[in-house]
Amino acid sequence: MRERAISAAIIAAVVIVFFLLGQPWLTFGIAALSLLAAVEVFRLLPAAGFPVTILPGAVLPPILVLAMGLEVVDAGWLAVYVAAVLVILAIDAFRRLEVRDGFLVWMGGSFGATYAAMLAFVAGVLAVAPEVPDDELLGGTFLSAGQTWLLVLVLTVWSFDTFAYLSGRTFKRGRFLNHISPNKTWSGVIGGTVAAVIVAGALAWAAGQWLPGGLLLGLLVAVAGQAGDVAESMLKRTAGAKDSSNLIPGHGGILDRTDSFLFAAPVVYAYLLIVGAR
Repeated sequence: MRERAISAAIIAAVVIVFFLLGQPWLTFGIAALSLLAAVEVFRLLPAAGFPVTILPGAVLPPILVLAMGLEVVDAGWLAVYVAAVLVILAIDAFRRLEVRDGFLVWMGGSFGATYAAMLAFVAGVLAVAPEVPDDELLGGTFLSAGQTWLLVLVLTVWSFDTFAYLSGRTFKRGRFLNHISPNKTWSGVIGGTVAAVIVAGALAWAAGQWLPGGLLLGLLVAVAGQAGDVAESMLKRTAGAKDSSNLIPGHGGILDRTDSFLFAAPVVYAYLLIVGAR
């Protein structure tokens, strides 16, 4: 428990430092996380039956993170990234003498390079966030629009995770997808969802957005974040691993800490595209 608390304190300190530094350091930090997460994915895949190697697939996600976070490309280039992943990893798979192994390398590698690259949407939030009016509660601060909406994403996901854990431990009602993740309960899902809806609604309203839209955003982030958590559990369970790595003492790996963001960040990104286009 002490080890876990120390690791959590260090993680919080690092996150705060990068958050306060702002751009481009936030994007550089997210790119580093995507690289580490990709390495963990490519280390899990062989145990799950996909005989992939770390290179070249693991180096592709941070490239997309940098491109989106630094506004080198826009969302339209996501399709180009997916196509490039399929082509590059198909060429890499051609080296396998067994056709089936080559196919598994292509499929597994394409999945890994796309899965870890979803952190690019976290960087994308920084790029597409609409300005927060100065007369709003979150307006007129030292935070940029991107930092403000990144804060909305992080606090919504963290509120879901925290209250899902607390309500799940307290009430322990109803099994939820226990064939994938044995400790999940409906009481945890409901408690986390309520917290995420309240936090996202309040923060979106404080940023000048329509309250019902913020509440809906919280609901969608809760659903997506939970799906991200369960999806990573499915990968680990297939690979026979408890954690994605032992990089963070008491917490597992980078993927274990970012799995919810992989699925939740695209939701916030899409929301910002919609409200920014109004």
